[in-house]
Amino acid sequence: MLTKRIIPCLDIKDGRTVKGTNFVNLRDAGDPVALAAVYAQQGADELVFLDITATVDERKTLIELVRNVAHTINIPFTVGGGISSVADVSALLNAGADKISINSSAVRNPDLINELALEFGSQCVVVAIDTRYVDCEHIVHTHGGRKPTALRTIAWAKEVEERGAGEILLTSMDTDGTKAGFALALTAQISGAANIPVIASGGAGTMDHFVDVFTTGKADAGLAASIFHFKEIDIPALKGYLRENGIEMRV
Repeated sequence: MLTKRIIPCLDIKDGRTVKGTNFVNLRDAGDPVALAAVYAQQGADELVFLDITATVDERKTLIELVRNVAHTINIPFTVGGGISSVADVSALLNAGADKISINSSAVRNPDLINELALEFGSQCVVVAIDTRYVDCEHIVHTHGGRKPTALRTIAWAKEVEERGAGEILLTSMDTDGTKAGFALALTAQISGAANIPVIASGGAGTMDHFVDVFTTGKADAGLAASIFHFKEIDIPALKGYLRENGIEMRV
């Protein structure tokens, strides 16, 4: 069994880390550079940095902030937000990112996934899928969850893999920030349909939720934000608890 990963997520707005519920009601969660340093020190396996208003504001990701975070940590670092071209990705990798995450731009131009995989390798390309349950269907949303699309989530997950994505970052907008648990049935469906790693996001509130998402949900990684930012769950304690429950974790 491959080892599972714990990934804190820094949602960035105006240069600060923020966290909301169901993608709204954002509150300040601290300085991203300081938080990144703490998580690397605590044993987080990777870090995700999402500039959540870059697409809506029609601007590029905050390169200088990415550079500052990269200089502070020694763990793999994924950056997303406002990425729409090979040049954007090149700039972020040069600033210190290890992987990039695309969402709205991938939906708008699916060929971008192929281009990035060809240019930088699939291991560098994460496709983020923000999904909400609408009229008995899981529907892909873009622009920070603001815009529903015509895409069905499971079919889109299969397509992004075929186009060369190396990982899927799956966020359930219905469970996001609720601390009521991950969307296990959907995560298991996506994990079963895809042959690439699935990072589950949205709903973590307890250590048992991570046990559930790695077993029932079949996820490869568990991503969370507020429970780490507000010190509700300690990463070393979480990884210890998961090991006690028979889940192989990275050292």
